[in-house]
Amino acid sequence: MSAARGDSPIAPPAAALFPERAERRRIEDYLTRALALADERVGAGAATPTIDMQAFRRELESFDFSSPRPLTELLDWSIAALERGLTHLTHPRHFGLFNPAPTFPSQCADRLVAAFNPQVASSGTSPAAVALEAHVIRRVAERAGFPAGAGGHFTSGGSEANYTALLCALTRAHPGFTADGARAFPGAPVFYVSKECHRSWVKIGHQAGIGRAAARLVNTDGRGRLSPASLERAIAEDRARGCVPFLLVASAGTTNAGMLDPLAACAELAARHQLWYHVDAAWGGALIACERLRGVLAGLERADSATIDAHKWFATTMGCGMVLIRDPAALGATFQVSASYMQSHERSLDPYMNTVQWSRRFLGLRLFLSLAAAGWAGHAAHIERALAQTAWIGSELERRGWTIVNDSPFALLNVVPPARLGDARSVVERVIASGKAWVALARFEEREVIRICVTHGETSATDLAILVETLNAGA
Repeated sequence: MSAARGDSPIAPPAAALFPERAERRRIEDYLTRALALADERVGAGAATPTIDMQAFRRELESFDFSSPRPLTELLDWSIAALERGLTHLTHPRHFGLFNPAPTFPSQCADRLVAAFNPQVASSGTSPAAVALEAHVIRRVAERAGFPAGAGGHFTSGGSEANYTALLCALTRAHPGFTADGARAFPGAPVFYVSKECHRSWVKIGHQAGIGRAAARLVNTDGRGRLSPASLERAIAEDRARGCVPFLLVASAGTTNAGMLDPLAACAELAARHQLWYHVDAAWGGALIACERLRGVLAGLERADSATIDAHKWFATTMGCGMVLIRDPAALGATFQVSASYMQSHERSLDPYMNTVQWSRRFLGLRLFLSLAAAGWAGHAAHIERALAQTAWIGSELERRGWTIVNDSPFALLNVVPPARLGDARSVVERVIASGKAWVALARFEEREVIRICVTHGETSATDLAILVETLNAGA
């Protein structure tokens, strides 16, 4: 029987996938309340996973997706799994890696972006999103001391940002690289980075097709900072072997110890040897927010490019890096393609023509809302607070016989316990097993240390005291 005039023969959408608006509002309100309660439980509970993974895997096996289940039931199940199955970056005693609890404005941004779900590949399809991201990048680059006209873009994180810089450096180093890759060079292309660098650089050499051996890990000065004298020797030795140096990377906040390479000296060396100069400031670059502390990063403004991760000390939600480029034309030269099906209003800004990625989430709204809501001053206060808390932890531990072995200008301590408490590894294991806090085992200048990084914007004096007491608890 044919469909009546005006009736569609197409079945309505699946209600579970596209519920009516009233039902959506009910579930959204339910989720908002459930998440607020979960956040309270996380703060009062263990910082470390408590999940029984064997039981969890059995639960997963029950999901064969042959029959639907109520969404609210699934939300409750998912929240419980995340509560029990994660090391909680949002826990006030997570003194761990560089990823903090996210700011509330950036969380709001994620909800907005999920609702509108723009494809931020081109200015033709998402003109407002592309323009907003470009505006934020310009303001960040300006704050970092880059010249007017500098640009860049948001990335999935520091690894993509660093990879972008390396590809730009290779493209500038030899005009044939875009067509012929590493074969265009008369010798093996090599780049220089401290042995204390983030190990993404080794992977990036592989990813770019020049090999992991292209990453020359330069000796430090014995205090965690790249040694200019060792760098000079490495460049000379490589050139004598027929290699082609093309990039120098300085770190502004090494991962293990938060050390700052000599940025100004590295800028001089890069200029003298005609190398692309990149500053990996994924974490420490947030100091640009502080009027009092911006001078710590002197030399950053001379870089050809820099990495700053908004999801680190700027505390946005995860997956929000930035690469800053002194000359944005380098991005077009490196990534430009032609695709007739892509709309474009401003080719110089189109992410698909100027970045590693093509399809991409709208990332920049996270930092935009945070900066717009709090300003540079609000972020500076967040950073200054973390530095003060780090200093307090350090003084309390030293008073109890601990040794601080790094002298980072950032909010990160490498400490060694007194002999009565055992070695660094055993102390870290006890702290994590307690669930009261999270710290990391790391290596600094070939020595095992306990790495303590203050990341949470709401960590209290009580939380700091619990950390110190937990670190000092006997075996």
